Amino acid sequence: MVHISNLGYPRIGENREWKKTLESFWQKKINQEEFEKEMKSLRLRSIQKQHDLGVELIPVNDFTYYDHVLDFATMFGWIPSRFGDSNERPSLETYFALARGSKNVVACEMTKWFNTNYHYIVPEYNKDKPSRLLFNKPLEAYKEAFTELGIKTKPVILGIYTFVQLAKGYQKEEKRNIISKLLPVYIQLLKQLENEGVEWVQIDEPCFVLEETSEEISFIKEVYEEITKAVPSLSIMLQTYFESVEQYKELITFPVEGIGLDFVHGKVGNLQSINKYGFPNEKVLGVGIINGRNIWRNDLTESINLLNSLKALIKPKDWWIQPSSSLLHVPVTKIEEDSLNETLFEALSFADEKLEELVLLKNLLINKENLFENEVEYVNNCLVNLKQLSEKNHSISELESVNEDDFSRQVPFQLRYPLQNKVLNLPILPTTTIGSFPQTKEIKQIRQQWRKGNIDDSEYMDQIKLKIKQWIEIQENIDMDVLVHGEYERTDMVEYFGEKLEGFAFTKKAWVQSYGSRCVKPPIIYRRVEFTKPITVNETEYAQSLTSKPVKGMLTGPVTILNWSFVREDLTKEEVANEIALALRKEVKALESAGISIIQVDEPAIREGLPLKRRDWDQYLNWVTRAFRLTTSSVRNETQIHTHMCYSNFSDIMEAIIELDADVISIEHARSHQGFSTFLSESPYPFGIGLGVYDIHSPRVPSIEEMEENILSSLKVCDTNRFWVNPDCGLKTRNETEVIDALSNMVKSAKKVREKFYSII
Repeated sequence: MVHISNLGYPRIGENREWKKTLESFWQKKINQEEFEKEMKSLRLRSIQKQHDLGVELIPVNDFTYYDHVLDFATMFGWIPSRFGDSNERPSLETYFALARGSKNVVACEMTKWFNTNYHYIVPEYNKDKPSRLLFNKPLEAYKEAFTELGIKTKPVILGIYTFVQLAKGYQKEEKRNIISKLLPVYIQLLKQLENEGVEWVQIDEPCFVLEETSEEISFIKEVYEEITKAVPSLSIMLQTYFESVEQYKELITFPVEGIGLDFVHGKVGNLQSINKYGFPNEKVLGVGIINGRNIWRNDLTESINLLNSLKALIKPKDWWIQPSSSLLHVPVTKIEEDSLNETLFEALSFADEKLEELVLLKNLLINKENLFENEVEYVNNCLVNLKQLSEKNHSISELESVNEDDFSRQVPFQLRYPLQNKVLNLPILPTTTIGSFPQTKEIKQIRQQWRKGNIDDSEYMDQIKLKIKQWIEIQENIDMDVLVHGEYERTDMVEYFGEKLEGFAFTKKAWVQSYGSRCVKPPIIYRRVEFTKPITVNETEYAQSLTSKPVKGMLTGPVTILNWSFVREDLTKEEVANEIALALRKEVKALESAGISIIQVDEPAIREGLPLKRRDWDQYLNWVTRAFRLTTSSVRNETQIHTHMCYSNFSDIMEAIIELDADVISIEHARSHQGFSTFLSESPYPFGIGLGVYDIHSPRVPSIEEMEENILSSLKVCDTNRFWVNPDCGLKTRNETEVIDALSNMVKSAKKVREKFYSII
C-alpha cells in the first residue's frame, strides 16, 4: 500500500496571519482570548486544507505560537529559574518571555535549526529541577482536530534524543543520565496519546543523521525499547531528515513500526545503506521524496525511477511517500504569484503544490501511468524550459578571468590594521551598530506608496534621506564612534541586493518563518548573477556627507545571499556564490571610491550552510571563505573590512572565520556568551572582534551596569586594543525609543570601561 504523509506544514498562513496575530498580541492590540481564537482558526484551516489536498497522514503539533522546540521545553518544565518557579503550565507571558526576554530577564539562547535558516530556542537543562509533564500539547492538538474537523491526525513529537542533544546546561557525559530521567515523561506523554486512540505518532529524530557513534545509537535503541513496551498499541514512525542516517544498520532494528528517511538530501547515503542492509519487511518505510526545503517542481520521472528501484530491493510493510522534511521551510502556495515570468512560475512548487505532487506520484505508483502521461510530460517540460530560460543571452562568465591573487588582501592583518587605525583615529573600544535601524510604520508606508507608483523616485529618496539625516544626528548625539546610515531603503538584507542584481526573481507572498514572528521572502536565483550598477553608494555617501565620523558601508555577503535564496538545483552552490561575490566585489570598490573607509560584508549564514557530516566540512568551508575573500580582497590596505555573524555555534568553524581575513568581526553574544567566551579564553581571536553586549531580539533595555559587565567579561578573553562594542545584531525589528535608550546605555558603558582602562595605564 502507498499512503501520502506530510511531516509538517507552514505555520504562518497564506497572508502571514500567524505573524500579524502574534505581533498584535505582543502590542496588546488583541487580548489572549482573541489571540487564541485566531490561532486556532489558522491551525484548523491548515489541517483541513491538507485533508482536502489528499494527505492521508496529516501532522498536528507542528503548529506553535513561537517555536516547536520551546514547546517541548515548556511541556517538560525546562523553564530556567530566572523566569520563576512553578509546577504548572506556564502562562503565555512566561512562554514568550523565554523566547524574547522581558524587562528584567534575559531570554533563552536562540540558534539555527541544523543547516536551515530557521532558529529554535535552546532548552536549558537544570539538574535541580526535575522534568515533569506540565501539559500535553500533542494530545490537545490531536483532540482539537478530531473534535472540530472529524479528522484523525498524526501527532508530531520531537524525539527524546534530539531534544536533549540540542539542549544546553550539561556536560557531554551527563547526556545519557538526563535522557534516562526524561524517559518517564516521554512515556507519560505517549501513554496519554495511546489512551486517546491515536494510531500513529511521528517522532522526529533528525540528530540520527549526524555522525553519532554506534554506542550512542545502541543506548537510544534501549530507550525506544522502553517506550514501545509502555505503549504497545501506539504505532511510531521514527522520522529522520536533512541527511542520510549514519547508523542505519542499527536503526532499522529499533522496535518501531516505521522509519522515515530523506531521499533528497540524504539520497546517496540512504540508498547505499538500503543496498547493503535492506529494510525490514515488517516496518513501514517513509520515503522523503519531495524536496521540503526548495521551491522547484519535483522531477516525476526521477522520483518514479527511484521508487521503482527501491521496490526492486525491498518489500516494506507499507510505503509512505512524503516530503524530505517539514514544509516549514517553504512558502505556503504559489497561487498568487502571477507577476512572475510564466516559465519560472510553472517550474515552482510551494507547500500546497508539493502535496499535490505527492498525490500525483501516488497515482503514478498504483499503475495509473497512462492516465497521467500528460502531467508527467508537462512537469518535465517545465524543468527543461526553466533551464533554457536561464541559458538565454548569457555572456561568457567572468569567473573564467579570476586568478588566485583575487582571493587575497595585499598585506596581512598585522600590517594593515595599524594603517587603518591611523586613518580612522578611533578610541579604544570603539562603539558601532550592526547596520539597520527601526523600519517604522511610516517608512513602510512610504515604500509601499513608491512601489505602487503613488510617489516618484525623487520624492521617495527625499523621505529616505530625511530618515538617514535624523539617525546620523541621533548617533552623533549618543556619541557613537562609527555610524551607519540605517538601511531605510532596504526591505530585507538579501531581497534588497537581489533586486539590484541580474539573475534574481521576486515573489509577492512567498514568506518563510525565520524565527518567532520574523518572516523572510527569499529571492529566487534562476540564472547567472551579474552586477549592473552601484547598489548602496548613494545612501552611504549621503550619510557620510553629514558627519565627520566614519560611516560604514553595509553589504550582505555572497554566501548569505546564496543560502537565504532559493537556488536552481542543477547549479552548483560554489559557482553561484562566486558569481555573487564578483558582483559584490564591484560594489565594494564603488564604496571605496566614494570615500567609504569601513565596509561591512555580513555573513550570518555561513555556519547554517555547513554540511551536517563533519567529513564534508572542509570542502564547503574552503569555497565559502574563498567567496568572501573574492568579494573583499580588492580594497586598499587602509580600508577596513568588517563582517557579522549571529545565532550560530561559532567555535567549531573558527579556523574558517579566521580564513575570511576580515579586519573586524561582530558576533552575537548576549544570550550565549559563556560557551563562546570559554572558547576564546583557550583560542584567542587574532583580529578585531565585537562581541554583542546586548540582545536585540528582546524588547528589554539593559542597564549601563549590565552592558559594562558584559564588556569587562569579554575583555577577559579579547584584546582591548582590538575589541569593538556593539549590539548582537541589526535593530530593524525594534522600536526607535528602545534603540535610542539601549544605544545610549551601550555608549555610556563603553566610556566607563575606557576610563577604567586609562586609569590602569
